[in-house]
Amino acid sequence: MGSQQNDGTSYPPSEPKPCANNCGFFGTAGNQNLCSKCYRDLSIQEEHAATAKTAMEKSLLLPAAAAITASPAVLVAEPSSSAEPSAAPAKAANRCGSCNKKVGLTGFVCKCGTTFCGTHRYPEKHECSYDFKTAGRDVISKANPIIKADKIQRF
Repeated sequence: MGSQQNDGTSYPPSEPKPCANNCGFFGTAGNQNLCSKCYRDLSIQEEHAATAKTAMEKSLLLPAAAAITASPAVLVAEPSSSAEPSAAPAKAANRCGSCNKKVGLTGFVCKCGTTFCGTHRYPEKHECSYDFKTAGRDVISKANPIIKADKIQRF
């Protein structure tokens, strides 16, 4: 009885429509009459097209900007090439900087940028190059700016 009556609260069932790509599944109006798989493929293709379009626009704008500022681009390239050899002698991040012991996930990264084991994690134990005193002074000076009051004019 309940299925026969329609009190206006629900929509009458419609005939399922086949997928617009003729893949054999049924499509829905919300998915442009495509099945879920075809709709997902279509949306992925649209995303790739959009990213390719933005990449193409950026690449077209980049040569114009490079032609205007050709000399600074050369200056930027020189420091990056000199930075690469200095990165080569750096130690692995999974070993202690003092005793070369494997630390794995339990390593402690110091403010000087080196990883240490539990024994050498304190700055006093590994001869830390980070200047804690100056860093502390800088933090305090930034947090507490100097405030000068206006001079009082006497009559």
